[in-house]
Amino acid sequence: MELVFDKIHVPHRHSFIGRQIKHACTGTARMHAHNNYELNFVVSGSGRRIIGNNISTFERGDLVLLGPDLPHCWHCFDNRDQSSSRSIVLHFYENIINSNLFDLPELEEVEALLRKANLGICFRPKNLHPIEKSLEKIVNLEGLERFIELLKVFHLLLQVEDYEFISDTSYSTTYQKDLEKINLVYEYVFQHIQEGIRQEEAAALLHMTPGAFCRYFKKKTKRTFMAYVKSVRIRLAAKMLAETDKHISEICYECGYNNIANFNLQFKSVMQNTPSDYRKIFR
Repeated sequence: MELVFDKIHVPHRHSFIGRQIKHACTGTARMHAHNNYELNFVVSGSGRRIIGNNISTFERGDLVLLGPDLPHCWHCFDNRDQSSSRSIVLHFYENIINSNLFDLPELEEVEALLRKANLGICFRPKNLHPIEKSLEKIVNLEGLERFIELLKVFHLLLQVEDYEFISDTSYSTTYQKDLEKINLVYEYVFQHIQEGIRQEEAAALLHMTPGAFCRYFKKKTKRTFMAYVKSVRIRLAAKMLAETDKHISEICYECGYNNIANFNLQFKSVMQNTPSDYRKIFR
């Protein structure tokens, strides 16, 4: 997967831009990064999103805040109707975190929130409607009214208690070449997650020996290749357990495990619950 570093144009005398965008549904997902903070709210559709070194599914209501230079992409599952998969996206001008705006004591908490976003933050508010309503207004408003609505959004985000950091490793533009290599590996893992993923094949993508690849991957991601594969499989399994009625044995095989006992053991080691107990939480 190619990693592209974008230049987001925020017009002069604007602190941010807000717009609706469509998710790509055909071809290869476009991994990109930019120097702007981004707030992304999924209005409709479902698919996969890649943020840093995290691969997850998304659906309506997915709400994430991204820091600068964090690679990401959204790719919808249904290529029959691309218009059905949309997000409201806010981009802030570069270096907004260092602007005089945050000299105001009332905005200290907002500044702190933005500084936490280097790894990406996924919010799960109990009541999504007020945030969605304000974001919809932002797209159509201008000037002071739009900025007031933005402050409402940040106020609501600061009240969300259920959130998690998305990526395990922060990124910067100094690692562009490394990111392109690592993302080739991430793409391989995602495409072959139901099959037997082989370390030798992943190493061959980067034209490395298996030993050199293991050392390289761990240095760049702070964990082993097989630990990463396990995390992707378990995250995918958790998603299906929470959101589908598929039998646990079916989920086991779809996530690349061929032994239900081993699947139960690996799942519990990550999620602190067995698959059946984890599912009960969402029932």
